Amino acid sequence: MISDYLPLDSSDLGEGPLWHPKLKSLFWFDINSFKMHNWNNSKLKTWVFSEPVSAAGWIDEEHLMVATASSLSKLTLATDEREVIVDLEADMVHTRSNDGRADPWGGFWISTMGLNAQADAGSIYRFYKGELRQLHQNITIPNSICFSPDKKFGYFADTRKQKIWKQKLDESNGWPAHEPVIFVDLEPQGLRPDGSVCDSEGFLWNAQYGASRLARYSSNGQLDQVVNFPVSQVTCPAFGGDSLNTIYTTSAYQNLNNENLKVEPLAGKVFYFQSEITGLAEYQVKL
Repeated sequence: MISDYLPLDSSDLGEGPLWHPKLKSLFWFDINSFKMHNWNNSKLKTWVFSEPVSAAGWIDEEHLMVATASSLSKLTLATDEREVIVDLEADMVHTRSNDGRADPWGGFWISTMGLNAQADAGSIYRFYKGELRQLHQNITIPNSICFSPDKKFGYFADTRKQKIWKQKLDESNGWPAHEPVIFVDLEPQGLRPDGSVCDSEGFLWNAQYGASRLARYSSNGQLDQVVNFPVSQVTCPAFGGDSLNTIYTTSAYQNLNNENLKVEPLAGKVFYFQSEITGLAEYQVKL
């Protein structure tokens, strides 16, 4: 049971952990509070936005690409200057951004979903070389965006449909090369896939919302191991630390009542543990 956690306030909906490989520090989001946090040398810094924010990729040591409900924007960390790079469903007031991650080619995959998780209201996009292109649509709660270390596959999930898909990518530019196929079907087990990350061995680590666990799957979708947590709503893992063998995992306390919170008082914390398996440095976004 993993119980080590950052000594900070809990997040209503903690998501999008990102270990910045140059700054050697952790960023993550509280989507429902419109906040992005950074934990660096035992110090917390928080950025507040005017709408939900959910995911980021690093551009360089001074800038992040941040996904908000209406845009992908360039954030200058030191000055808080913000510049819209491209609109993201800016004309759709009923949606927001959700899971996202940079890919090995310098692109950025970002998903959207309904503010109230309306059925099939979500999509997945890729931003690459100045172009934002829709890759998938009719998804309810898109999650699990990550990439195999050999650059052959991308992954994504629909939490509502309880499935993770695997998609062959063009190894020269990262655009999808074939239709996605089911990688893991969690519906028979009643499990809901949330955020995921791939490790250096090509295994996928998936946070399973409501089940208090991370599950590691081999490249052919076989369950390898399970890590349990003292909270039910784990949301997304990320590898970090100097050796990339610390696994940080965000969680949420949304929709938990007072009785629930008595049972799991650590809900919404960012947990961490050391693994014998190393991760991959997060890829750089190239504008």
